[in-house]
Amino acid sequence: PHRYYEENNLHGTLLTLRYRELNEFLEKLEIFLPYIDNWATCDLMSPKIFKKDLPRIYEEVKKWLKSSRTYTVRFGAVTLLGFFLDDAFQPEMLRLVADVRSEEYYVRMAVAWYFSIALVKQYETAVSYFTRPQPVLDHWTHNKALQKAVESRRISDETKAYLRTLKVKTPK
Repeated sequence: PHRYYEENNLHGTLLTLRYRELNEFLEKLEIFLPYIDNWATCDLMSPKIFKKDLPRIYEEVKKWLKSSRTYTVRFGAVTLLGFFLDDAFQPEMLRLVADVRSEEYYVRMAVAWYFSIALVKQYETAVSYFTRPQPVLDHWTHNKALQKAVESRRISDETKAYLRTLKVKTPK
């Protein structure tokens, strides 16, 4: 544990830069994750070492998404967003993130962010999560993901117009 926000940011940054061996890195990461207490420290860690063994990282992500700790769950979602929406994408990953249930703002925001980028990079698969009669995501997260996707410069105006029609009404 560190006393100051900046110390945690420095710790996270150094952690992602220092280790060249994946097992050692994951060991140190597991020690550090419980001490992350804000979205900025969580999101600044995008370890390039993960590219060495994406199948192994995917197994870790599955565990992180089931954690009871807010920023461990967020780290799992952000890791999927950063490393698994291009060549390593598998449709089941959308379901993993959709199944995350939390009232924590920063978890819900990470889920929305993930789906907004999925709509950019894996549109055909991701859009099905927004077109079902019963929303898969909670209403807030569903609408926030659409909002963030519509704000993207990587989505055509025609697609943005369609995505706007998929917004759901929040139950009273």
